[in-house]
Amino acid sequence: MAVKQRQIVLSILLLVVVVTVAAWGGDWLDEIGLGGSQGSTTAPNAGEAMAELDRLAVGRHHSMAGYSRERFKHWTSHGENCDTRETVLKREGKDVRTDRACKAVSGSWVSAYDGETFDKAGDLDIDHIVPLANAWRTGADRWDDEKRTQFANDLTIPQLVAVSAKSNRAKGDQDPSQWKPPARSYWCTYATDWVKVKSTYGLFVTEEEKQALRDMLDTCPTDPSR
Repeated sequence: MAVKQRQIVLSILLLVVVVTVAAWGGDWLDEIGLGGSQGSTTAPNAGEAMAELDRLAVGRHHSMAGYSRERFKHWTSHGENCDTRETVLKREGKDVRTDRACKAVSGSWVSAYDGETFDKAGDLDIDHIVPLANAWRTGADRWDDEKRTQFANDLTIPQLVAVSAKSNRAKGDQDPSQWKPPARSYWCTYATDWVKVKSTYGLFVTEEEKQALRDMLDTCPTDPSR
């Protein structure tokens, strides 16, 4: 009888665990260090992005006079010894383990720009989808340094991505009319994210940039659920 009661209790406990995981989802697993999102799984909505692109102001690049990356302070702290870089690495990697200083000591990452896979965090750059210099040329020159710091470390929008150092340095501060990710399959997401960042911060686009973004959005699947 005692054995049967223990089996019933164990079954109840197992059910509670299953229900808890279902309720909290992947975020709960990430919090306890068992998750690993390997990037966003949300399908881009090309229609919404195209409409958002059409609402962006169109202009000509401002002067780079006064520009410095130091005007966009990064990386800032996000608590528990973690700065923006380490937070992005943990968010975008799979099976990421960190030390007490929040440095990623193991894990795996796929660079969305070129599809390359890495198992050493030091081989990755954290790229700003909209480069700091591009932001400066398209409106950020008129911000204060506090807003520039927010822009450079914003984790609430798709502005930061872990990518191969090679692809990030090839991109530099170029816009989509000058550089596109080598992985054409990423163009839809890249353009959608670029438009979202510019829309969120009220940055304008050039005519050439806008046309390039349209071309990239045209590669999105008709049904965003696919």
